[in-house]
Amino acid sequence: MKAVRIVSARRVHTMAGAPGTAGTDRPVTALAVLGEQVVATGTTAALRSRFPGAEHFDHGPGVIVPGFNDAHQHLGDLADGSDEIDLSTAEFGELSAVLAALAARIGAAAPGKWVRAHRYDETRTAPRALTRGDLDSLGDSAPVLVTHVSDHSAVLNTRALHIAGLDPERVPDGRVHGPELFRLLWSDEAIVDKPSTDGWIAGVERLTARYHAAGITSIGDALVSPGQLGRYQEARRRGRLTVRVNALVDVAHADAYLSLGVGSGFGDSWLRIGGFKAFVDGAVAGRSCLLEQPFSDSDPPDHGEQVTPTAELHALFERVHRAGSTMAVHANGDRAIGVLLDVVEQVQAAHPRPGPVHRIEHCTVLGPGLAARIKAAGLAAVPFGSYLTAHGTKLLQWYGAERLHRMFPHRTLLDHAVPVAGASDHSAAPFEPLIALRDMVTRTSPDGVVLGASQRITAADALWTYTVGSATVAGEAHVKGALTPGRLADYVVLDDDPLTVDPDGLAEVGVRETVVGGVTRWTGGAR
Repeated sequence: MKAVRIVSARRVHTMAGAPGTAGTDRPVTALAVLGEQVVATGTTAALRSRFPGAEHFDHGPGVIVPGFNDAHQHLGDLADGSDEIDLSTAEFGELSAVLAALAARIGAAAPGKWVRAHRYDETRTAPRALTRGDLDSLGDSAPVLVTHVSDHSAVLNTRALHIAGLDPERVPDGRVHGPELFRLLWSDEAIVDKPSTDGWIAGVERLTARYHAAGITSIGDALVSPGQLGRYQEARRRGRLTVRVNALVDVAHADAYLSLGVGSGFGDSWLRIGGFKAFVDGAVAGRSCLLEQPFSDSDPPDHGEQVTPTAELHALFERVHRAGSTMAVHANGDRAIGVLLDVVEQVQAAHPRPGPVHRIEHCTVLGPGLAARIKAAGLAAVPFGSYLTAHGTKLLQWYGAERLHRMFPHRTLLDHAVPVAGASDHSAAPFEPLIALRDMVTRTSPDGVVLGASQRITAADALWTYTVGSATVAGEAHVKGALTPGRLADYVVLDDDPLTVDPDGLAEVGVRETVVGGVTRWTGGAR
């Protein structure tokens, strides 16, 4: 028989109030937990009096907050490519180092086995970017594919292009972009080597251990194929899924799911379908998002790209909307957001219905009037949390100082009462939520440059987005996001209070313990 346990600390931020109100409510120092759920909150003395036989765990000077919920990242894809070379680390600041690592991997690989690397950033190897010619210079014993840090483009060698069915004469630089890349890499028809189910689940477990060490208890996997969803279900069946997953299924499969009555909300508190994922434009870090004004350093002027034609987007959105499910649409640039809003407004006018809420994934660059239209359409937004740390002052070069006051617009969206989630888009940016909280509060790059200070939010707002906000946007606020009776006992014990610590030090706050459904999944003193 399950017994009530009392968990106490210096302070518990239950996040039970509105955005920005954390820390202003009556002091809470303890939770009572029964099984997977919180059953009571209050002072330690009050709960010990109410549950006199309960086992008591005291975290002393620690501070308890709800588990962090990274609403948009790519756990399944990362597990698919868990053997890739990570080019984001310090030793790959020169193109020669990148090529040497690839050559070593090719030399060790069985003939014909794919060699892959990811998180390549051409600004680190400037003035020259990686080309197909560079990869071909390593020989043709293996197909080679190197994915850009944005995850929206990749460079392939000639052998890989042939396997992909692409004419090298038509792809002279070896670059593949957007939906075509997603098909080659992450769909169920991918051309690259994929791990077995056992290997994939092991990859998920390795990545999840790192997430738990950063305080993450829930994630949104933002482009899931049917095959990946099946593998998640198998991990769940085996008891090896320890992070809660809200899956956004590739909209290419929407008809197959919706025809069976399977849509948003299907599943349980561990694994559920959150909606269907589509795209309007390209990437912020890939300099391919669709902008009203061109990139600041482009010559000739470059406004980015629209990857889904408007008529096709309209048909997809209407299909999912009329079926009563959520569309989660990637739209970065202000022109892309405008295109999406035009579609949403037309479909909603023709087919009004109550929720669930549709989502704008990233919603990076706001133009005049867009926030008010987002609010009026009843949409939610999922902006990047840690892109300032990931991409720093090159954003200033690409987008300009004025536009940065309209980018990663947490302040504007919250001021318009738009539901806002916390998200990393990992691996395109760091997954650690405390890094994101620092970025959102300080708006400062790693080299100390303030970028778009007018979009700063308070620490209480930032914590809300990564807990209640993410749960709200996923349609799960009734079961998680806040530590209140009846909700899940998903929580994190921190070394310090994120609402009172120096904002510049938020990323250095230690995670003592991460608990999912009342079960400790990580314990330690540092990440």
